[in-house]
Amino acid sequence: MIEKSEANPHVQVSGPLKGTVPSGHFMRRWARRFGYAAGWLCLALALLWAFGALWFDFPVLRKVVALLLPAGAAAAFYLIRPWVKAMAVVAGACALVLAWWLTLQPRQDRDWRADAARTASITLNGENAAIHNLRNFNYRSETDYTPVYEDRNVDLRKLRGVDLFICYWGSPYMAHPILSFDFGDDGHVCFSIETRPEKGESYSALGGLYRQFELMVIVADESDVIRLRTNFRQGEDVYHYRLKTTPELARASFLEYVATVNGLDRKPRWYNAVTNNCTTAIRNQRTSSERAPWDWRMLVNGLGDEWLYERGAIERPLPFPELKRAAHINPRARLSNDALDFSARIRGR
Repeated sequence: MIEKSEANPHVQVSGPLKGTVPSGHFMRRWARRFGYAAGWLCLALALLWAFGALWFDFPVLRKVVALLLPAGAAAAFYLIRPWVKAMAVVAGACALVLAWWLTLQPRQDRDWRADAARTASITLNGENAAIHNLRNFNYRSETDYTPVYEDRNVDLRKLRGVDLFICYWGSPYMAHPILSFDFGDDGHVCFSIETRPEKGESYSALGGLYRQFELMVIVADESDVIRLRTNFRQGEDVYHYRLKTTPELARASFLEYVATVNGLDRKPRWYNAVTNNCTTAIRNQRTSSERAPWDWRMLVNGLGDEWLYERGAIERPLPFPELKRAAHINPRARLSNDALDFSARIRGR
């Protein structure tokens, strides 16, 4: 039998469980346990992040220095009592790593790989956009090419549409988007937001979570940035979609890229695999009030075409599965390798 009186705020337990248990004792005990568990989890995540920051970003002996961190944490927990003090010491070490990491600054003067050696810039003069360092390489293979950078002028009044290319290299859940602006007889201008690799450097998904790469917007002709992926890189599949837009929205989108390109030409920024990658950086170009609602497929961007189809942002002449099959351009691109009308042929014209 369980009773409680006003004179005695304790729970009265009679029968075989006779005795008293203070009110709230059970909840306080579990609150403490939850607090300890949360504290240990946060510390483990902080230690894991700090280890990665040292492993990828420390300037010298980075792997040795990174391994010293968990070794030091283990020593702290072995030597220091109570463990709360050891936790504070380890948390302090992680905070020092964060303070150092935040001082790292992106640069323009690294020993860049040849395909990322130059940054583009765009000068606006009325309705004319003068693009400097537009990339239009002559490829013989993915790594064997003649670098060609052009200056190209396009008339904003001729802008008549925007195309989306989505490039897959393995997983159906991860992809790379490229936007191409159709200026009629002035040609197509592509924007590809990527990492800017140094010589001998390759992409790392984990490294992309840290300050391993600068951000770059490659401004290129379709016969460069699309043909590279369809005809020369092994294992890449490229899909082409026509975006449903108006001339006003297409112009606004182009000018957003202009601002990003010129901003990066003046001042470099870090790439981040989550917050500032090839997809989220497109969304970040717009003011917060004009951005599309957040969707998890912005990170799992291999499903981004399906998301855009559901929103009505892609022209929808077919059900999505049929549209995606028809959107695959690799066979047409390989047949049109060196054709002057490469852009028309990959669209089946």
